[in-house]
Amino acid sequence: MATSTKAKVTKTQAEDTSTTEEVVVKPETKPEKKVVPVEIDPTQYVTVRNGFQGTLIYKSKHTGEVYVWEGFGAEQEIELRELKSAKNSSKQFFVDNLFMFDEDWIIDYLGVRQFYKNALTIDDFDNLFEMKAGDLKKKLSELSNGQKRSVAYRASQLIAEGKIDSRSVISTLEESLGVELIEK
Repeated sequence: MATSTKAKVTKTQAEDTSTTEEVVVKPETKPEKKVVPVEIDPTQYVTVRNGFQGTLIYKSKHTGEVYVWEGFGAEQEIELRELKSAKNSSKQFFVDNLFMFDEDWIIDYLGVRQFYKNALTIDDFDNLFEMKAGDLKKKLSELSNGQKRSVAYRASQLIAEGKIDSRSVISTLEESLGVELIEK
């Protein structure tokens, strides 16, 4: 935590020489640094998880390689430079949080932090349905369109299984997501 210092400043001769005023000098604060490792090899492979409730397919425009994730949370190893290329050619995978990462430095390295700041993690996804209606509505409003679609799909699964039965939660989900989850 920075401390401020005080200095006495005397006005110049042309001004009034009989007074002095106290000025508070604050040290510069630097913005927080990103958590990106110093030495990053763009050819290293990182784990990319499927943030979509279903099969996800990505075809590299750079190499033509096809990556397939069979279900939500499934993992594929992808080269960092391929992910950089994907950011430029298929940005929607990041905007909609279809690509999910367990390590935060990857998001910073790719420069896509703005798309992930309110994203649900794969491991915390189902915890959303345990929230109170007011908190749930607020959280849903912050999610990307891709995650909203995933929430709607997962909610319909959990309702069918009888794991979500709260009328207020179901009503909040339907209202916030603009979908009908149960027949009325």
